[in-house]
Amino acid sequence: MFKKLFGKKEEVKSVDIFAPLSGAAVSLETVPDPVFAEKMMGDGIAIEPTEGVVVSPVKGEVLQVFPTKHAIGLKAENGAEILIHIGLETVSMNGEGFEAHVSEGSKVEVGDQLVTFDMNLVKEKAKSTITPVIITNSDQVSLEKQLASSVQRASNVVMTVTMK
Repeated sequence: MFKKLFGKKEEVKSVDIFAPLSGAAVSLETVPDPVFAEKMMGDGIAIEPTEGVVVSPVKGEVLQVFPTKHAIGLKAENGAEILIHIGLETVSMNGEGFEAHVSEGSKVEVGDQLVTFDMNLVKEKAKSTITPVIITNSDQVSLEKQLASSVQRASNVVMTVTMK
């Protein structure tokens, strides 16, 4: 009763992480890069995209847009920190073919456009288009993954993250 009187918000413990891209959701262990496959940055999934559009997988805030626009960091309502790393070895492209649609501090909803990229250019200049979606503070969460052969951005839940 007092929470209602004084406007204290209920703490969000679990959030669904929606697919940030359309494509095939695959196990992180299959990513051809040991930093991701061996979960050095955290646990998660990867998506082999079918189009060059990345949307917010959660309601939250943009923590970081890398200067090269190949990766973006988000913080979900429950405190889960999410890294979306578009392609492998894309940092060497120095932002070529990438366009960011948000900036640090932006508030986002599920489905808000974050980054668009030229799939053909990434295929040509980078190691792979496969995009890891990592919970970088995975030591503080329990993670339930839902892999599917085909996911649609902002429509399919790929992970449920619960803060410990």
